[in-house]
Amino acid sequence: MKLLIMGPPGAGKGTQAKILAHKFNLVHLSTGDILRKEIDRNSEVGLKAQTYMNAGNLVPDEVLLEMMNSTLTELKDEGVILDGFPRTIPQADGLSKIFQSLNQDIDAIINIEVDKDVLIRRLVERAKNSGRADDTEEVIKNRQNVYLELTAPLIEFYHGNIINVDGDGSIDKVTERILKRIP
Repeated sequence: MKLLIMGPPGAGKGTQAKILAHKFNLVHLSTGDILRKEIDRNSEVGLKAQTYMNAGNLVPDEVLLEMMNSTLTELKDEGVILDGFPRTIPQADGLSKIFQSLNQDIDAIINIEVDKDVLIRRLVERAKNSGRADDTEEVIKNRQNVYLELTAPLIEFYHGNIINVDGDGSIDKVTERILKRIP
């Protein structure tokens, strides 16, 4: 099974990805995990990514896609859930090409939807509990705007194949909604 989970910051996609990975025996892949793995392996693409990260820059789409290609090729016989990737239309195009080259498809694309005010409240509360000083309401609102600008267009890109799930409520309730909708 190949799953993709998306949603704005604070929607609970990481939490739900972990639950689904455990339930369906999937490899949980997040962009951060893949970056760290490639850097730890001192792979050419990992070293390239580290150069951008050390300079405080975002890792370009082509570098992330190179890493994703390597990872998905390595895991081609295993089920995976992609968490936080793709984030842009070029990444989604590239991901489609990777799956085509592996003769595979994404079985389900789950989009967790939560009202913006609820998301901000969740993230502000999470910041208080985690002690992260950088998670101010202003920073959180900016992250929401970045999501809307760069990632929300993926909803249109995957139109017709996307499963929209209400992400408001308890973790168990959201999991229940997702499980009712995935094939």
